[in-house]
Amino acid sequence: MAEQLVAASIGAPGFMGVNTQDSSVALEAGFATKALNCIIDKFGRIGARKGWQAINTANTDLDDSNIEAIGELIGLDGTSYTICAGGGFIFKLSGTTLTTLTYGGGGSTPTISANNWQMAPLNGVLYLYQSGHDPLVFDPAVSTTTYRRVTEKTGHLGTPQNANCAISAYGRIWNAATATSKSIIQFSDLLSGHVLSTGTAGTLDVSEIWPNGADEITALAAHNGFLYIFGRRQILVYTGAQDPAAMRLTDTISGIGCCARDSVVVTGTDVLFLSDSGVRSLSRTIQEKSAPFRDISANVRDDLVNDLSTETLSSIKAVYSDAQAFYLITFPTSRTTYCFDTRRALPDGSARVTTWNLVPKALFANRAKQVLMGFAGYVGEYKNHWDNGQSFRMSYYTNYFDLSKPNQIKVLKKISFTCIGGNNANVTLKYGFDYSSGLTSRQITLGNIVVAEYGIAEYGIAEYTTGIVFDNQRIQAGGSGSILQLGVEVQVNNFELSLQKLDVFCKLGRTQ
Repeated sequence: MAEQLVAASIGAPGFMGVNTQDSSVALEAGFATKALNCIIDKFGRIGARKGWQAINTANTDLDDSNIEAIGELIGLDGTSYTICAGGGFIFKLSGTTLTTLTYGGGGSTPTISANNWQMAPLNGVLYLYQSGHDPLVFDPAVSTTTYRRVTEKTGHLGTPQNANCAISAYGRIWNAATATSKSIIQFSDLLSGHVLSTGTAGTLDVSEIWPNGADEITALAAHNGFLYIFGRRQILVYTGAQDPAAMRLTDTISGIGCCARDSVVVTGTDVLFLSDSGVRSLSRTIQEKSAPFRDISANVRDDLVNDLSTETLSSIKAVYSDAQAFYLITFPTSRTTYCFDTRRALPDGSARVTTWNLVPKALFANRAKQVLMGFAGYVGEYKNHWDNGQSFRMSYYTNYFDLSKPNQIKVLKKISFTCIGGNNANVTLKYGFDYSSGLTSRQITLGNIVVAEYGIAEYGIAEYTTGIVFDNQRIQAGGSGSILQLGVEVQVNNFELSLQKLDVFCKLGRTQ
């Protein structure tokens, strides 16, 4: 009589995301040791990320330079203007046309030697700041095809700082961090970002406020009635910023700060930012009026900090998308983007994380809930499932597991998987034993299933449009060992795909 096969099933593979921080020997089954070009979908399954599609046609001024900054202005009439920068120019994106904005002021044309603008909208006007540059303004009430200096806007008063940080909050423009002064915050008059020396405009010098010695302002944020002033190693929290005359310091945080301006995002319920020790959450407990931290990158901390150590800080970009339920942060030098799922935290407070090798030079989520990305020559949109017409490879590797029989040899016979989507996909299943880096590969090609009436317009529910199930796709396998690891790699070519289940079938051999 044939020896009975022992089966092990991994349901919702990788639903806890990547964990490279803890020992791979002791990882829970829900963790992945690798999840490249993956997301955690809303059903808790690991699946292929979307790709990007170019929005604009070519622009000769931009040529093949990168789009490095993107912002949006909602005009007083509700019109949306997408403004972006690259190649030393400023552009307006309208439909598929990227129009170069020209200088419309009365003096000499500003010299633009970098594209690291931080854009802040206020009262129908978009303000653009970056270190070493005259602050600029795009005002569609004056012109929709030009920009000018803040000092050239009608009614301007005072001298704006050539600051690197600028946000719009509580009816004002707040700017800070010039090339020569890292401790002075300048704020405008109410609803008048160009009025800086009268009314309720003014400055705040925090050079003597830092609780743990001198520091420098790296970023600003506003959330839940507070103004957050990020230093490199400390954070100041002010309340009452709606009325600067009554604004006061309410909290200070030492030992941790923000190292990259464009890593700071406000999610609606929280503020996320990059510190020297990883991505942090500045969640506030209202009842206790405290600001506890949550290390959302705890499961990939060493990898992320290593990437940070080689990075140009101004090149790091981040975005939060409520529609996609993720926080993305890029590290261009290592060509890695970390994707943190924001639907729900793991029990230790960290976020489920995957990695991408898609690394945009700019990121922005607009009012229409599109995630816009900057690339060489193009503004792209996060959509479809290929990278501007090119396929990409999705890779998922399990934890190491022993079928709850650590002391017995397993003789592998079969591997099967169930996936949602993936018409005509070439799927490579990999397997190996006992922590070997050399895994055996087997390939299977999924069929072509035509989605019938229930998959399209009659019900109009998006998740069913590609809800093709390939159930128990099996390969014959071989080899033996006590500890097993599986991998799934798919060349994604404009199809959705999520893994539902992995199954292995083994015979049990001798006891070690």
